[in-house]
Amino acid sequence: MAERVLVTGGAGFIGLHLVRRLLADGAEVTVLDDFSRGREDSALLEVRDHVTVVPYDLRRPIDSTHLKGDWDTVYHLAAVVGVARAQQRPAHVLRTNVLTTVNLLDWCERHPPRTLFLSSTSEVADGAMALGLSSFPASETVPFAVPDPHAPRASYALSKVVSEALALHAGKDTRMRIARYHNVYGARMGHSHVIPQFIDRLQRGENPFRVYGPTQTRSFCHVDDAIDATVALARLPHADPRVVNIGNDQEEIAAIDLARLLFDLAGCRPRLELLAPPPGSPQRRLPDLSAARRWLDYRPRVALVDGLRRTFDWYTENAAGEAR
Repeated sequence: MAERVLVTGGAGFIGLHLVRRLLADGAEVTVLDDFSRGREDSALLEVRDHVTVVPYDLRRPIDSTHLKGDWDTVYHLAAVVGVARAQQRPAHVLRTNVLTTVNLLDWCERHPPRTLFLSSTSEVADGAMALGLSSFPASETVPFAVPDPHAPRASYALSKVVSEALALHAGKDTRMRIARYHNVYGARMGHSHVIPQFIDRLQRGENPFRVYGPTQTRSFCHVDDAIDATVALARLPHADPRVVNIGNDQEEIAAIDLARLLFDLAGCRPRLELLAPPPGSPQRRLPDLSAARRWLDYRPRVALVDGLRRTFDWYTENAAGEAR
């Protein structure tokens, strides 16, 4: 019998990539999304006839008229993301992300799935690393700390650590899986993150080319690798909860060098304008993937230059691509 799966936020960036993978694996998939960012573009239309789509705002409680029956796995990806949104509307980010988790968990209590997967973030660990409370690479066990809890950007990390706690303390009949995604990138990720922003500005011919925080480093993870780890984590048979970093620890790169790689793909060499980093932006981000390797046998496969080429090509062909 086919696995019955619900994906909240399934019209978004990671969500739709996950839906494609689950369909390829033979699952019966329902997508729940409010389409505030995910949209009915050609990518969603390609799978539309093979999934059930439920337009729904998870800030409202779920009743049985919207989702019926029992579920094997629920992937909870719906959230407000992006630094700009946290800076501009921190209360909205915090309230929305916590409410969606509360309402989903309330529904899961009435209709317990076998497995509940919650998407979290590397930003949960950023505060502790910035305060020197642990050393790099950042493991899942670093203490949660917020250098300035009243800063707008802190709203996202706060919303995710609260969601993690709610999930971990929820009912015992469901296997809890929490993934802390680290700088996942790829086709159809919208325009709110550094890689598509760089690509957009290169396509507009920006010169001089601005790089904020040129010495800040990240280790980017292609979405195909992230999906492999996501599915492996959700299918892990252990009964006890798991919190696992998902990322790529092999190719840490400074922002200025990321820009130069994209210059090569674009076939241009604009003059660089090096600027101060955005407020609250971490100097470094590098995940410890020991748990993912031990439990999931996870090894990132997509080299950064290959993933950037795929992403650059997609944005060149889909200049209006917009998703979470």
